[in-house]
Amino acid sequence: MKSVAELRIQIFADGANLGEIANLTTNPLIQGFTTNPTLMRQAGVDDYAGFAKDMLALVGDRPVSFEVFADDFDDMQRQAMEIASWGDNVFVKIPITNTKGEASAPLVERLMGEGVSVNVTAIMTIDQVRDTAAVLDNGVPAVVSVFAGWIADTGVDPVPVMAECRDILADNPAAQLLWGSPREVLNVYHAEEAGCDIITVTHGLLAKLDAIGKDLGDFSLDTVKMFYSDGLAAGYRL
Repeated sequence: MKSVAELRIQIFADGANLGEIANLTTNPLIQGFTTNPTLMRQAGVDDYAGFAKDMLALVGDRPVSFEVFADDFDDMQRQAMEIASWGDNVFVKIPITNTKGEASAPLVERLMGEGVSVNVTAIMTIDQVRDTAAVLDNGVPAVVSVFAGWIADTGVDPVPVMAECRDILADNPAAQLLWGSPREVLNVYHAEEAGCDIITVTHGLLAKLDAIGKDLGDFSLDTVKMFYSDGLAAGYRL
């Protein structure tokens, strides 16, 4: 098995804890960062712009994606232009639809026309990828974020889905396909197999990358020792 460092795919850290982000900036495996309003709320962020600018100060010139949080497309565009102004390495996350299910493709097309690098997010169907691909500009960087982990949660194998997405985007060299919401370390290899350019990995999952290539017999013994030590530490008696 190849080490993660030997893979072609880029690993982006997904989160909103500035302390953890600061630590990850020293990790050579991390090539970019993403966040979203849900992660920010969970982390207790109450100043969106302030948090974003603090995060940008930490990550240097690596790509970072921040998401709009409006539901009206005109307001989304206003927010997107503000977010894009924060740096040349900023990608603006645009959800594939608003909460009414109305497609955001026309907005994406307008933003591309303004030279805004977008990250079209919350995609889960092939048709949504086709609709997105149709409005991307070959001269403007874009990320197409397909939530492969959520697709897998429905019982569907995401690998062939992502491979088809790769084929749809093949004619656009400026568009990168992102495997979103991985559930396990093996998904990094699945994403590589499917031809994805990027995979977002949570800080918790990143900690598991050290287990890659570990001898399974040793792993089993370490687990037995953990159960034994925890039983002693808890003072259990029968």
